[in-house]
Amino acid sequence: MFFIIFFPFILWNVDPLVSRRIIVVWAWNLFVGQSTKDMVRWSRPASPPVVKVEVFYNSEYSMPSTHAMTGTAIPFCLFMLTYGRWEYPFLFGLGVALSWSVLVCVSRVYMGMHSVLEVITGFLYTLLILAVLQPLLERIDTFYMTGDFAPLVIVVSHVGFGLVAFSLDSWSTSRGDTAQGLGTAAGVALATYVNYQLGLLDDYPLSSLPLTLPALSAALVVRSVLRFLVGVVVLLVTRMGMKAVTIPFLCQVYGLPADDVRRARQLMRVELPYRYIVYTVVGFNCVSVVPVLFSLLNLS
Repeated sequence: MFFIIFFPFILWNVDPLVSRRIIVVWAWNLFVGQSTKDMVRWSRPASPPVVKVEVFYNSEYSMPSTHAMTGTAIPFCLFMLTYGRWEYPFLFGLGVALSWSVLVCVSRVYMGMHSVLEVITGFLYTLLILAVLQPLLERIDTFYMTGDFAPLVIVVSHVGFGLVAFSLDSWSTSRGDTAQGLGTAAGVALATYVNYQLGLLDDYPLSSLPLTLPALSAALVVRSVLRFLVGVVVLLVTRMGMKAVTIPFLCQVYGLPADDVRRARQLMRVELPYRYIVYTVVGFNCVSVVPVLFSLLNLS
């Protein structure tokens, strides 16, 4: 739920370019982290002596902590993408990114889901991924917009790596999370291509950089809140509708009972296309369809 709030808010109300590039980092960071978990295969800390506050992800392996990886990748990527593009003090941005990351890392130990070693490994692993991926973000974003074969490359790469992740081990929540992240990123990338080709891309012009925070006013706040609420409702309805259609359809295709959705989703041939179809459409609507709706409603 955090991601369906955070990414769209940045996209619709702050800076579309920054949001698109953070999603690239988030998806591939998640893929690398979850795949590494399934290769290393370290079990969760034993309970007792550990008291587990959260048990939903107990079926996953634990090395490295992908929550620590995500909680490091997003704030530090946000800081690196916005510093110099937006005007704010360096120490303020670094302090926010570091505090965000530390809070997430400490919470995973407190909740009994990871050891200190797993959290530290996740933090350092992400810094390595950022060191490789961050310098490539502009080229990746440019290719998504202008590449002749961009749609084909986007679909093949995201689905291909998803197949790799799904073949590493038996079912766990990590497989669905990985496919969900890659599907979202694929939808965002495809929408970026479509928006650019149709002249609908609403990035800030280079002449306006560096950007400054606008003065807060009642009109600005109301417009931002309305954009956010309308957009999130569209995304939630999209997700609900696509889930309601996709899972029964896949069960029918493979001759599975549609009344046992939980069991059906544990099968690769159901969960992989289900996650990709649903979240690719959600990502596409977030970047392409919702901004058009804002224009029609005079909320741009």
